[in-house]
Amino acid sequence: LMAWAFGGRTFKLKFGHRGVNQPVMNHDTGKVEITAQNHGFAIDPASLPDYLRVTHTNLNDRTVEGLQHTRLPIFGVQYHPEASSGPHDARYLFRRFDKFMETYLAS
Repeated sequence: LMAWAFGGRTFKLKFGHRGVNQPVMNHDTGKVEITAQNHGFAIDPASLPDYLRVTHTNLNDRTVEGLQHTRLPIFGVQYHPEASSGPHDARYLFRRFDKFMETYLAS
């Protein structure tokens, strides 16, 4: 939805991402995160505007799994961070969201 909202396109995956243990590369840290997923569509990275940066990529098929707006406090991932497939792999996403909200409320 985030990609669509900013003019990006999506496409149907030949094989949807279903279940746990989906490896995702976090481009900010270079670490691999183990995620739980349940989606059948992916984002076409070539269709994204310059101000949307790909932050996460699925290592099985190289599809986009995360985006961040470079000018606004907006980010999203296409997996279930609340499922915590890895021990604490996704906690930083909730901390980032909290920080965005605290900054917004303080302004």
